[in-house]
Amino acid sequence: MQKLQILGTGCAKCLNLAKATEAAAKELGLDYELEKVTDILRFADFGVMITPALVVDGRVVVTGKVPGHAELLALLRPRT
Repeated sequence: MQKLQILGTGCAKCLNLAKATEAAAKELGLDYELEKVTDILRFADFGVMITPALVVDGRVVVTGKVPGHAELLALLRPRT
């Protein structure tokens, strides 16, 4: 199971990233858990200074933007 985390305060971009990430994960047929992290102190644990951010299995893959659908698919596709 992949752990997907959206780091953000709940702004429009953060919500859009959460929706887009969930849509991409479903399209890929992933077994995933999506967590929305809104605690600013936890952002620092990841070294994130700009939100929104996407964390996949503990690794920050996007900060400060909502990537396009194709980019999200590439970021979420399981690595072999």
